[in-house]
Amino acid sequence: MKPGPFLPFVLAMLLAPPVSAARPNDFPTQERVLYVQECMQQHPGDGYEMISKCSCALDAVASEIGYDEYTTLHTATLAQRIAGERGAVLRDNTAVGKEVRRLREIQARANKHCFIDATAK
Repeated sequence: MKPGPFLPFVLAMLLAPPVSAARPNDFPTQERVLYVQECMQQHPGDGYEMISKCSCALDAVASEIGYDEYTTLHTATLAQRIAGERGAVLRDNTAVGKEVRRLREIQARANKHCFIDATAK
């Protein structure tokens, strides 16, 4: 029996290294706009340059975590800012603190990757 014309193709597919699935780009447009605006407020500079850098930073964040996970981490960050006893409960909670640190680390890597000055605020 003679091998079919598809045998080399099938062998190549079986021997090829697995391709990792890219994280879906699932951040809604409105969230992207808000993220870039907040980034630009925190890092004043040339408008066009900062739009590019802040957009780059969001793309870097989105490459590490999906939108649902980002929302959870961002909500924990905002919740820690609540004044008074309610905020104290969240500020003293180690699990919430861990989530906040994780988002800050992801954002710090993204800012470094996109050349956003960490000292400017």
